[in-house]
Amino acid sequence: MKPASGRRTALVTGANRGIGLAVARALVEREFDVLLGSRDAAAGAEAAASIGRGTRAVQLDVANPDSIARIVRDEPQVDVLVNNAGIYPEGDIFDAPTSAFREAMEVHFFGVLALCRAFVPQMMQAGWGRVVNVSSGYGSVGEGLEGPAAYSLSKAALGALTIKLAASVRGDVKVNAACPGWVRTRMGGAGAHRSVEKGAETIVWLATLPADGPHGGFFRDRKPIPW
Repeated sequence: MKPASGRRTALVTGANRGIGLAVARALVEREFDVLLGSRDAAAGAEAAASIGRGTRAVQLDVANPDSIARIVRDEPQVDVLVNNAGIYPEGDIFDAPTSAFREAMEVHFFGVLALCRAFVPQMMQAGWGRVVNVSSGYGSVGEGLEGPAAYSLSKAALGALTIKLAASVRGDVKVNAACPGWVRTRMGGAGAHRSVEKGAETIVWLATLPADGPHGGFFRDRKPIPW
């Protein structure tokens, strides 16, 4: 059931640039109101202004529990949660500092867990919701957990969270993960072969699924990939 206003609200984390900004723009075009989450408030405001109507910047650092608590307090309705915020610490299993593993887990796992615990119960109460966890093939055990150790292991943990959460919801609430592929962003670099719009496609698809759409899966280009 849609809200009385007829418009649903989506929260997109890490949305002041790159894939997150492309997702926010696409959701506004699909008649969603978008909360554009950004750790840097000024950058978020600038990004929201570039989209315009239907978008509002919210300061959100997913690694900071106080920041999460504030947005949970201030935003009474979130129908779509896109957990896009990410970091890319370098280093392998032996030389990456322990702090890199902790920071990656705070951003890719604990921040996502906190937001899901806050907003998914209200989705279930309303009878409708969509959660999209933006992951990576580097977090796929089936694809070999390639890439920097802290990044791949924290994304694997995000996959496990996605599976567990999907098994725990009821009603027309769908929980999935998406791999956007290698995208030309600050993280992906100029040599990546995908545009941010292409990287956003599967995420937007999962965020707007019909009632008979998939649930509890991991997708790239709208096709299942192994966890």
